[in-house]
Amino acid sequence: MVRAEKFDNKTVVHNYGHSGAGISLSWGSAHLAANLALETGAKDFVVLGAGCMGLCTARLLQDRGAESVTICTKDLPPNTTSNVAGGQWSPLAAYAPEGGPAYLAQYEAAARFANKYFQELNLPRYGIRWIPNYILSERPFPDYETWAERNPIADLYKDYRLLEPREHPFPVPYVQRFTTMLIEPPIFLSEVMRELRLAGGKTVIREFADVKQVLALPQQTIVNCTGLGAKELFGDEELMPIKGQLSFLVPQPEVDYITVGAGNLYMFPRTDGVLLGGTYKRGDGSLEPDPVETDRIVEGHRKLHAAMS
Repeated sequence: MVRAEKFDNKTVVHNYGHSGAGISLSWGSAHLAANLALETGAKDFVVLGAGCMGLCTARLLQDRGAESVTICTKDLPPNTTSNVAGGQWSPLAAYAPEGGPAYLAQYEAAARFANKYFQELNLPRYGIRWIPNYILSERPFPDYETWAERNPIADLYKDYRLLEPREHPFPVPYVQRFTTMLIEPPIFLSEVMRELRLAGGKTVIREFADVKQVLALPQQTIVNCTGLGAKELFGDEELMPIKGQLSFLVPQPEVDYITVGAGNLYMFPRTDGVLLGGTYKRGDGSLEPDPVETDRIVEGHRKLHAAMS
């Protein structure tokens, strides 16, 4: 997940590719990356990318004594992929039990650090709040003990319960409830960027054609937070895009819960609108919305809520 790579006299710390859990793991992966970067003894760092992972890594480097932190990026918020992420704190999309002991140790460490750090930032100016989640299913869920055995961070999902039909209004037989945080990326990223600049961080708009241009930077320690851009830039052929398409309804403050499930649909109520999602297309890196998927997502949510009792 996070690793350091030597290029002659330079070190590149790779912090990218988080399987749709970039927001959830952001501070935790940034913590691991910052530790590796600081182990080089450098005081002057460059971070590639200004999405959630890049901004969080840069801020932690500043807080841990870096004399200079520069972000090089082709886009700044609000024009990053992170800005259109959902923002539910639930890093299970990145959990791969077959990943091996080193991967699993990093995953759990990153998830726990990020969860704690987000709790400390649980303020309106960061766009973070606790919110109940309802997971909807046509099939039974495992009991808590079985679920917890499969999930090393089960304790971070607060107030976990399997609801009886009489306890919920949803038109499905099985509902799982827990409480997590909702992070609103436009608010969160804007605030982290503001703090970065107040602490003396610099931003440079620049796109790199290849790794040679990256290694020509004057800094000896570079943190690679380019996300999907790392596939071409550093030749990572294992990196695969996964397309998630979103639609927004006008803000509805009275909606104060998250739903996930019921035909792979999900709904997050944010202050900038009610986010509706429901696609997970592996290998699709296109940015063009599919009108067929838009209709499916919106109509699926309409039917779900029309059937609620």
